[in-house]
Amino acid sequence: QVQLVESGGGLVRPGGSLRLSCAASGSIFSINVWGWYRQAPGKQRELLATSIPGGGTNYADSVKGRFSISGDTAVNTVYLQMNSLKPEDTAVYYCNAYVRRLGDVSFQPYWGQGTQVTVSS
Repeated sequence: QVQLVESGGGLVRPGGSLRLSCAASGSIFSINVWGWYRQAPGKQRELLATSIPGGGTNYADSVKGRFSISGDTAVNTVYLQMNSLKPEDTAVYYCNAYVRRLGDVSFQPYWGQGTQVTVSS
């Protein structure tokens, strides 16, 4: 089985920063795409950023220039550095990875459990 575990959420003042981490574990052969999403109350889940190991990154307009996705393939971990946080960034943040398990030939999506980020003075 494969598990994704997020950490690093919490309460931060407007203008502050947080760094989220997402560690994947289990019978992993490779990961070809990482993603960070968020979901605020009453809203749909929103894609924020994607990263292809050894490739490029993409960002939603809402976070471009403020958030940065990076990864450490050696430990199957992805990070989301969030700067200049705003109250409207308050949401549950989820990581997602497309994982090829040992013995499998295809990639399947996996999700973390989510971590709450609250931006408030």
